[in-house]
Amino acid sequence: MSRSSQVSAVLAQGGDIQAPHIEYDQIGPLLLVLGVAVLAVLVEAFVGRTWRYYVQVPLAFLGLAGAFAWTIVLGWRDEPHHVAAEGALGVDGPTLFLQGTILILALVSLLLIAERGNGRGGIVGGHFAAQASALPGSEAEQRSSAAGLTQTEVFPLMLFAVGGMLMFPASNDLLTMFVALEVMSLPLYLLCGMARRRRLLSQEAAVKYFLLGAFSSAFFLYGAALLYGYAGSVKLADISVQIGKDAGSETLLLAGVALLSVGLLFKLGAVPFHMWKPDVYQGAPTPITALMASCTLVAAFGAILRVYYVAFETLKWDWEPIMWGVAIITMVIGAVIAITQTDLKRMLAYSSIAHAGFLLTGVVATSKDGLSGTLFYLAAYGFTTIGAFAVITMVRDAGGEAAHLSRWAGLGKRSPVVAGTFAFFLLAFAGIPLTSGFTGKFAVFKAAVEADATPLVIVGVISSAIAAFFYVRVIVVMFFSEPEADGPTVVAGPATAAAVALGLTATVVLGVLPQPILDLAGHATTQMFVR
Repeated sequence: MSRSSQVSAVLAQGGDIQAPHIEYDQIGPLLLVLGVAVLAVLVEAFVGRTWRYYVQVPLAFLGLAGAFAWTIVLGWRDEPHHVAAEGALGVDGPTLFLQGTILILALVSLLLIAERGNGRGGIVGGHFAAQASALPGSEAEQRSSAAGLTQTEVFPLMLFAVGGMLMFPASNDLLTMFVALEVMSLPLYLLCGMARRRRLLSQEAAVKYFLLGAFSSAFFLYGAALLYGYAGSVKLADISVQIGKDAGSETLLLAGVALLSVGLLFKLGAVPFHMWKPDVYQGAPTPITALMASCTLVAAFGAILRVYYVAFETLKWDWEPIMWGVAIITMVIGAVIAITQTDLKRMLAYSSIAHAGFLLTGVVATSKDGLSGTLFYLAAYGFTTIGAFAVITMVRDAGGEAAHLSRWAGLGKRSPVVAGTFAFFLLAFAGIPLTSGFTGKFAVFKAAVEADATPLVIVGVISSAIAAFFYVRVIVVMFFSEPEADGPTVVAGPATAAAVALGLTATVVLGVLPQPILDLAGHATTQMFVR
């Protein structure tokens, strides 16, 4: 009998409804972030416009930092292997590692989002429109910009998105996972349309992301419905049990797996569900692009790992060939099309697509080494990508960010430190030794070889060599081209400089001394995913 039937029976008999048992301590980081997000909404309602920014920024930092500290305590205190909130959420080693990664990356992204002195010529306002509801080019927009208004709605929206990201990889049933998907996605749709400059491009990106995201959510929900029809439950563990018994209609099972995978792979930007990524990365405010390229990727991969390692583990021989194909075309197409890009944000978008393919090789391994390698790769890639997008926000001209490759000609002569830092991030993306990118690729490729997926690794190595071409091309343009007379200048606010420094430090440390984080990821996988 389902829980709703049990509740109806109790009501009919006049009995009391038993309150659900919620382990507030185990899911404390998630509740803290969502609670601070609600408090931030109240700040928008009751605090004056002059003081909102000065209240929202410390509040967001304290909320994310507190949740990160709570996550560390949960992982340090005992061996986490709990099912919380009536079985809806799993609290285990991989989940806590993923949640900790999301929170620390969100804190670094918040430095970019909070930057308000990064304009040129003393313009204050940062990266976001002064009044998002004003039509581009209208008098209302001109008045709000001239008045120096700052957009503070981004902080509660960002916190709600991070809350959804924390819930996504922890979800132990498909219904909770769908709720987490929407809580994560809806704020991002809005944030993508709030750019201060090139507002029409930003709003176009938001509309594309919303429409395609709605389609992917529909696929996910339809797949969950088919799996419920197959297993009689939306819990991942129950689905796994039914697959083990080989009970039910195989058509429902395979169709449900396929549709559910479409919804999950869309969030990764894996081919052929990648078409939204270049447009959204280019049009969204760059701090939001950095947040999506790091935290959203970690959350989406966490959900894929939980679904395939918990619910579909016994179905490995059916979904693994499909995942092989997706990983191969994702690596190849991401690397090849990136060569043709002249906009740096679009180039990094296709780079992100290629990296999603590299990460899928760790998923295909379906082993503890594959899981730990994927966890390390996600953390390393997240820091590097935030640092790279932070540098892009610093190179500006009269029209805002100078994202076109031709505008970066001779940057190494104008600002050698900034150009050198960006070159180092590009080398990390390429997987050059002594960078975090090399260690991450080595970890997932090694696990794939041990799982007899050597052809997949060969394709990955070839794709990495192709990707190195467009990374080196940017370095050549920066250091071996003459700067233009009206070339862009480097404008770095303190928060942006701090984000670049943190990204650079993490990229160096995880490349030179990766063992502590590798050990931490390996320890997290000793508990595996709770069922």
